[in-house]
Amino acid sequence: MKIAIAGATGRIGAQLAALARSQGHDVVEIARETGFDLLAPVGLEDALAGADVVVDVTAAPLEVAGDFFPAVARNLGGAAAAAGVPRTVVLSIVGVDRSPDYDYYVAKLEQEEAYRATAPGVVVLRATQFHDFAGQMLEWNTQDGVAHIIDVPTQPVDTREIVKLLLEVATGEVEGDVDLAGPEQENLVEQVRRLVERARSDVKVEAVDGPPSMMGGSMLPGPDALLRGPSWAEWLEQEG
Repeated sequence: MKIAIAGATGRIGAQLAALARSQGHDVVEIARETGFDLLAPVGLEDALAGADVVVDVTAAPLEVAGDFFPAVARNLGGAAAAAGVPRTVVLSIVGVDRSPDYDYYVAKLEQEEAYRATAPGVVVLRATQFHDFAGQMLEWNTQDGVAHIIDVPTQPVDTREIVKLLLEVATGEVEGDVDLAGPEQENLVEQVRRLVERARSDVKVEAVDGPPSMMGGSMLPGPDALLRGPSWAEWLEQEG
């Protein structure tokens, strides 16, 4: 198959491109580093010519997400339709439809809606947070020796499982929208405390309120989600 990947040089995209090539697929890398600006989509239709599927795994910081995600969906979805690409796969996040109080999730839901309005054969894969989310939260929210961490339940998943499922959806091995999570529920504050203890750090971890929807469990998968890969604790041990 010919698989076009938007965000192909990013964390998920690079893994997906490598896995697809290892299975004999032809990959078209769509990213700034390969000469494409998804907000000014010159040349996108030509790049997608002959593709069997386009997969969007783009990412954006919170400050620009509200504009970025819907705009990219419209541009890439429109180009895919014009180029006759039969299938569009979108990587989204579990809970975006249950978190109207968190702007990033609102932007991701708008992305999904924009794709459904413009692109052919849309399939959405919603995944829970990555296993290293706790480490990122520790890094981003530590100041003067104190880490302020939102007190929310999560059910993190290994990025390798996301990539595998993305390719299964892209090739049609898995059909229809799907949610993906790891096998075990965690508490984000307790995860961060474990990381601090493991590093023998003197950082103090303080729980703070998060968006009410997330504190109420909007980041957790529903009963029909696929559960794959190692638990967070197992992954942590594997990471050494």
